[in-house]
Amino acid sequence: MNQPSSGLAARTLSVTTLAFTICFAVWMINGVLVTFLVNNGIYKWSPVQVGWLLGVPVLVGSVLRLPVGILTDKLGGRWVMGSLLMLCAVPVYLLSYADDYTSFLALSFCFGIAGSTFASGVAYVSLFFPKNKQGTALGIFGAGNMGAALTTLFGPTLLEYVTDHGANLAAWRSMPRLYAALLAATGIVFFLLTKNARPTAVKSMRDRLLPLREARVWRFGLYYFVVFGSFVALSQWLIPYYVNVYSMPIVMAGFMTTAFNLPSGVIRAVGGVLADKIGARMLLYVVFGVCIVCLFLLFFPRMEINAPGQGIMATRAGTVTAVSDNEIQIGDTRYAIQHKGDTDKNIKIRFGIHHDTEGFLILPTASTWQTPLVKAGDTVTKGQLIAKGNTQIYFQANVWIFTALVFIIGLMMGLGSAAVFKHIPTYYPNDIGSVGGIVGVLGGLGGFIDPIVFGYLLSATGVWTTSWMMLAGLSIISIALMHFAISRSKVGVYTVPDEAIKQIKS
Repeated sequence: MNQPSSGLAARTLSVTTLAFTICFAVWMINGVLVTFLVNNGIYKWSPVQVGWLLGVPVLVGSVLRLPVGILTDKLGGRWVMGSLLMLCAVPVYLLSYADDYTSFLALSFCFGIAGSTFASGVAYVSLFFPKNKQGTALGIFGAGNMGAALTTLFGPTLLEYVTDHGANLAAWRSMPRLYAALLAATGIVFFLLTKNARPTAVKSMRDRLLPLREARVWRFGLYYFVVFGSFVALSQWLIPYYVNVYSMPIVMAGFMTTAFNLPSGVIRAVGGVLADKIGARMLLYVVFGVCIVCLFLLFFPRMEINAPGQGIMATRAGTVTAVSDNEIQIGDTRYAIQHKGDTDKNIKIRFGIHHDTEGFLILPTASTWQTPLVKAGDTVTKGQLIAKGNTQIYFQANVWIFTALVFIIGLMMGLGSAAVFKHIPTYYPNDIGSVGGIVGVLGGLGGFIDPIVFGYLLSATGVWTTSWMMLAGLSIISIALMHFAISRSKVGVYTVPDEAIKQIKS
């Protein structure tokens, strides 16, 4: 097609980015809605069932990216993306009538197609910009990921409003109806303000799948699985995490989750600039390295451990003459007892976000006390335990430190997503669309697999922080594979394009 005017290009980019933002917000709706339903006892779904409800829409949206991209090449982005907006509005509206797990899962499967609009938007927007501006345009379009933040920020407040702060829980059904109306309205605006376009040459399915034979593509897919798939998964998983671990109201949990996914979506455009300046490889080293450190610090759960402490043994035989809260007397010998309320280290444990009684604790805090095991008139022998020692170790896992670490991880995932896609034109300058689509599918699967595995790990261990352990393991594997591949490429084991060689040597 002829190069369109700058005005048409800017309008197309703006409207398509808006459409993708709305679709991404709908794609993430279950993170807020399912948490609300379970937390309020409307449905008694297990962690595993919740994981499936969070993951299924992501699976559908990820798997369908490649066929949707092909369809966009054939029919044009205006018709494909506009139709997807209108089509997705139907199952989202029907979600308001779901009354059991099966129907909720089936409808989640149907509206999950909203996530595939990423492939349609990339193929569509790129046609309106010259090659030297496509990176910037696609970076702006990719910032539509912030749709996840819109749902986590406003979704809980919307639910509180329509249910009259829990007084009318059945009114939760208004939320999917409003989302459906928003999708339909956006679809109408999209059709009115855009012009159809499609590439002059369309690749066959066989040509698109040829890069799958190369291990490098799968490696890029793993990187994207970690940085983008985990972003999608955590955008939903963090809400029930905050509710269950920190006893937060769902509205507050939504605000805290927004601190993770909003910066991650916005900074993706910045990641493209950094990848140009310091190289995608170096940026990924920083991303995975920082993520591993932060994830390790999140390993340790919010916990209270009661363990045996230092007790008191009788130094001589005799008869107990008196026992009080402060001492045990055996004959003329007195043994001082550390009472639970007498130690300055003792704290009143209060889970939640209110720290007026426990302060701002960074390191684990221990309280020790002793409990008498004898009473007046008892006869004891030398070396007998007369007071049992108790130690209580409390780790606050302070919510603000936790949120700061999650914020950093979110930033790294946004930068990493841009860095992965910077690799693709370097290695596959003539197959950017097909390889990008395949990597997008592989990476998007992380948003499906992660919540399900998180649910199984939580059910098996009862420990919420197992999710961070899993992500740390994936990050370690990714950085190790990347380092191994770079090391081998330096000695010529792999055939590397000139641009990649320059990047490796930089």
